[in-house]
Amino acid sequence: MKHIKVGDLMTDDVVSVVPLTSFKEVAKLLAQHDISGLPVLDDEDRVVGVVSESDLLSRQAAGHPGAGATAAVPSGAEFTAAEIMSTPAVTVHAEESAPEAARLMTRSGVERLPVVDDEDRLVGIVTRRDLLSLFLRPDSEIRRRIIEDVLVSAMGIGSDAVTVHVVEGVVTLEGRLENRSQIAILAYLAEQLDGVVAVVSHVTAPVDGPVPAPLQEVTHGPSAEW
Repeated sequence: MKHIKVGDLMTDDVVSVVPLTSFKEVAKLLAQHDISGLPVLDDEDRVVGVVSESDLLSRQAAGHPGAGATAAVPSGAEFTAAEIMSTPAVTVHAEESAPEAARLMTRSGVERLPVVDDEDRLVGIVTRRDLLSLFLRPDSEIRRRIIEDVLVSAMGIGSDAVTVHVVEGVVTLEGRLENRSQIAILAYLAEQLDGVVAVVSHVTAPVDGPVPAPLQEVTHGPSAEW
């Protein structure tokens, strides 16, 4: 089972600047689009850095590099994106999972990640808000995916074999299956769905038994797509 990928959540219409973009223009773009940061691209659309509101404020307060202690702090217009950006940029690839991107954001202390291809060219951007949307998935959508994707498609079980209740992301399973191996697999697969907070299983089975071949492919095979 695979989590939702960054490419499924990212925005591909990205506001960006080039290294020579002025401080004033960067500030204007941030305000106009109500964003806290944007990527800086070279001539081939490769991400060479990221400039944020905090970068603007800290550089303006520090003054232009090389200015003497008695020199007046220059206006923001004298800075360029190349002088104020954070580099190297923290980026992510579209095929990486949303949880991986969330962990990267947390480790790096950033609120947005430029999404790049194999040659570091910009293809989109994903924000903390985009990732949080996974955990705001409606209970009805989680329930539908457990029934259709897990029970029916993955396990080959009838949709009415197990009753699925979802309240605020907590999944409760009730019913009876053919063997206990299926119970463990059902709970495991349900837990892997994005948006699921916890799984409580009240499913029973008469006997234990080997894991059917289709289920082995779902839990271990390389072709599982979710």
